[in-house]
Amino acid sequence: MLIPQAIAYALLMGVPPIYGLYACLVPLLLYAFFGTSRQLSIGPVAVTAILVMSGVSQLADPFTDKFIELVLFSGFLIGILQIIMSVLRMGFLVNLISQPVISGFISAAAIIIIASQLKQGLGLEIPSFTYTHETVWYALHHFLEINWLTFGLCLFSIVVILVLKKWKRSFPGALTVLVITTIAAYVFDLNAKGVAIIQDVPNGLPSFMIPEMSYDSMIILIPSVLTVTFIGYVGSIGIAKSLEMKNRDHIIRPNQELFALGIAKVIGAFFQAVPSSGSYSRSAINDEAGGKTTVSSIIAAIMVILSLLFLTKFFYYIPNATLAAIILVSVFGLINFSEAKYLFRLRRRDFIVMIITFAGTLIFGVEKGIFIGVILSFIFLQYYSSRPHIAELVNIPGTTYYRNINRFPDAIQSSDYLIIRFDNQLYFGNSSYFKDTIQEYIGKRKPLPKFLILDNTNMHDIDSTGLHVLEDIFQYLESIGIQLLMVGTIGPVRDFLKRSGFTDKLGVDHYYLTISDAVGYAENRTDHQDIHKAAVQFNKKRRSFLD
Repeated sequence: MLIPQAIAYALLMGVPPIYGLYACLVPLLLYAFFGTSRQLSIGPVAVTAILVMSGVSQLADPFTDKFIELVLFSGFLIGILQIIMSVLRMGFLVNLISQPVISGFISAAAIIIIASQLKQGLGLEIPSFTYTHETVWYALHHFLEINWLTFGLCLFSIVVILVLKKWKRSFPGALTVLVITTIAAYVFDLNAKGVAIIQDVPNGLPSFMIPEMSYDSMIILIPSVLTVTFIGYVGSIGIAKSLEMKNRDHIIRPNQELFALGIAKVIGAFFQAVPSSGSYSRSAINDEAGGKTTVSSIIAAIMVILSLLFLTKFFYYIPNATLAAIILVSVFGLINFSEAKYLFRLRRRDFIVMIITFAGTLIFGVEKGIFIGVILSFIFLQYYSSRPHIAELVNIPGTTYYRNINRFPDAIQSSDYLIIRFDNQLYFGNSSYFKDTIQEYIGKRKPLPKFLILDNTNMHDIDSTGLHVLEDIFQYLESIGIQLLMVGTIGPVRDFLKRSGFTDKLGVDHYYLTISDAVGYAENRTDHQDIHKAAVQFNKKRRSFLD
């Protein structure tokens, strides 16, 4: 499976097939020694190929010597960045890209890849267009001009691969189709009938070569380098972790994975290897075939070496239509309809992020599309973080439990105290909302409660802005005769409040571990105040009677 995919994805990347095979040597061997996943198969993959193609094509035309040098330079830069991230233990940065962004981006990238294969799959000369819809429209408008033999060969290859995959997933369907169609192309001289073939593939192993490097090229390549770095790592670590959970016989270390992927690209670039990433389909088949250690990757690399030494002359008649079919079958599954339906039912804002990322990638291109998705995710995150969940808690009759009044409308609400739970950190982004909501809750109570019990159980952090707002609330409550009681304040927040002097200002006797303790204090003080008021009124009446 590795060899036909490597050849196909090299063409998708805009480089001759041999460079895809080179990417199956040094990177595989290095990952086998430095990686932490036992089944992960790295090499050329479709999404990485289209990302590199998109970035490098801004500087040179595909399949030219300049383009190849820039692709190798891109791989070197991606590897350097991943190694730096590993050394600085920055594997957590991939969490900045949410799952809806990744799903939307990959689904759109799959459609872009499918559109890019129309030329090879239909045997139709399609001009280079900026936008995907232009390519699709041109193909539809000139459909009757296609080479029907090429189209039939592509359809035949797709059907055979799908049937063989359904029959037995680990069966090398792509390789089988490649052999059948290559023999057919040779026997029936299909090239003379308009079926394009890949022709010469040089034999032998790659030689050591330093890619051409320049500052100007690096600056232009930075967007695609960053995108491939993050998307490639997210995909690879996701595959590795899924196999870890399935087999439970090894532990994935994200920062070590970053280093392994990075060193594979850096060293690989000096041996003419195009950028590589983890492949889900090849990793799954490796696992199903019984691969238990990274020796399976070493064996795969050895088989590629033997192919480069002895079999490249047989690659001459491989039809481009077959390679297009291999790519099409691989990327069909990347269009994630089920994820879109799931997010639509589960959380609409995630669905919106996914759809906008999808549309942005199709309309504006791969780098801009994922940038749009990341920015939109942060806008949603900031918006909802600035308006966190705040609930009024009430007592469930016959228990010491206090729950949200909206979920238990029949629970007991006391007129003497108001219990508020704040479900987020208190920081500059939501402090004003916190203050306004507290004042709104108090304004609704007639008469005013005597105590405000603030449940801090879910307040895991507080910054200086949040502290100032807390002080403002304390002063506001004092001015209207309401005591503030704090409940469940966790250690780090409690330490911060003590350092700031707020604890002394409020009084240590106003901090409680549970709501029940705070309610008990409030009820006792209320009873005491009522008794005291009654006694004062009785004495006044007594003095008036005596007078």
